[in-house]
Amino acid sequence: MVMTQRTPGWMGRLVVYLSRIHSTPFRPGRMDCALFVAGAVEAMTGQDFARGWRGYRTLGEGRKRIAERGYEDHVALAASILPEVPVLMAQRGDVAVVTEGDGLALGIVQGESVYVMTPRGLGLVPLTRAVRAFRV
Repeated sequence: MVMTQRTPGWMGRLVVYLSRIHSTPFRPGRMDCALFVAGAVEAMTGQDFARGWRGYRTLGEGRKRIAERGYEDHVALAASILPEVPVLMAQRGDVAVVTEGDGLALGIVQGESVYVMTPRGLGLVPLTRAVRAFRV
């Protein structure tokens, strides 16, 4: 587990980040759920946890890289970096794991909703879809 700490002004930087990428479409290796969340965490803490991960061209290639580094999936990778908290204790800016079809996606908590990546950019889903949460 890595020690993360939000730095002063984190909320403003998070808003700027979300505004900047709000219409960026989902693209594996450039702007998928894991890289979206890594960018948000970097905006809040200054720590780039995606360094060395960007650049894969398919989700399968991304999953292969994750497995090669010893993680079951992107959620296990997030769990190795951030401390887990009960979903009901998740606060604005924390990372949420939400159900997405048959799989799981990472997002950023925004009150009773979670920002997630969609094919057209940022979307919101209810926090009730979260199955896990991690403190930033």
